[in-house]
Amino acid sequence: MQTLSKPKGIGGILKSAPEDFIVKEITGKGVVLELGKAYLPSDLKEEEVPDGKFSTIVMQKRDWNTIGALTKIAGLVNRGKKSVSYAGTKDRTSISVQLASIFGATPEQLMRIRLKDISINGAWKSNGVEMGTNIGNAFEITLRETSSTAIEPIMEELDGRFPNYFDRQRFGSRLNNASIGACIMRNDFKGAAMHYLTDTQNETNPEAIEARKRLADEQDFKNALSYFPRHLKGERSVIAYMAMYDNYANALRKIPRGITTMFIHAVESLVFNMALEQRIKAGDFKAKVSCRANFYGFPDIGSLSTSESDFCVMPLIGYETKEEHVSEYENEAMEMLEIKAQDFKIKGMPELSMKGAFRSMLAPVKEMSHSFDGNSAMIRFSIPSGSYATVLLNEIMKTESLDIKELMH
Repeated sequence: MQTLSKPKGIGGILKSAPEDFIVKEITGKGVVLELGKAYLPSDLKEEEVPDGKFSTIVMQKRDWNTIGALTKIAGLVNRGKKSVSYAGTKDRTSISVQLASIFGATPEQLMRIRLKDISINGAWKSNGVEMGTNIGNAFEITLRETSSTAIEPIMEELDGRFPNYFDRQRFGSRLNNASIGACIMRNDFKGAAMHYLTDTQNETNPEAIEARKRLADEQDFKNALSYFPRHLKGERSVIAYMAMYDNYANALRKIPRGITTMFIHAVESLVFNMALEQRIKAGDFKAKVSCRANFYGFPDIGSLSTSESDFCVMPLIGYETKEEHVSEYENEAMEMLEIKAQDFKIKGMPELSMKGAFRSMLAPVKEMSHSFDGNSAMIRFSIPSGSYATVLLNEIMKTESLDIKELMH
């Protein structure tokens, strides 16, 4: 992805240990959660709900992904995966602290839990935590083995903002989410299923690579159940269905809905990234729509306006996106991907249809500071929810930028 800043990066190694990537959630009320601190609801400007059916927790974790940690906690209080909710996910290779909630669990039960690398730093009765209610995240990042200390010229050029690209996490571990999503949008459900089952690009597990290649060659779903790795649960559920029925759309429905939705979100995100990259190359940051800053100084997408405001925004294309909001950059991206806005209304799988939304073109950076200890850099900053720290870090490091062409196979 094209960087916004021109100076050479400082290099370095990211995430050499969880301690090098600290993430502290910024709550909807603007409170930055701190590691190791015990919290009462009043500390977060919240009120306890004595008859609430949920318990909100302040969860601190090390080297756990958000869903895995919450599922483990829920199991210890006899609740299932569907009982958990959270404002936003956090990187696995990190130490992070965030708000979450569990339906049907009591604060007393949760505060008694003792787990390796997970702690509950507060719990109280509530109406639950909803996705997207956090406004951002504060980061403390350590880069190891840097080759330069020249951060200042980069930050001066960025002037407090960086490209609001979606990073590789959005596109799946094999970087094929957008390919699968584009097939679904074309009602090519067989193509989508086979991409999901057989793509080996960026696959790292040797057993999985062999199984995917074999299924691509043999196309024998019944036999594939005997050799497909057990850890590929989504793939095995699709294969099991296809072993009995010849309906690729229904087979895809055996994948958890959250994952299939991400396939379509990945196409939205790819169009956005392609359009933004071309804008940066052209130096064109004028948009047809903008939004105001919220009380914290981050974009408030709920305050959209066609007059000039604090942040220029770009569309996340969907079937309800108005033509007057679409620039030549989005149109060129969709033409390259051979899709149209109306394709986001998916006839064969209507539950995956996307109406469209907006996203700020550039994301703000707050509380930015840095220091060096030998060839290690400590960088602190806060960015809005939904923006990627790794994209900002690429501006500084200039080592591991996502190649958009990789997403278009």
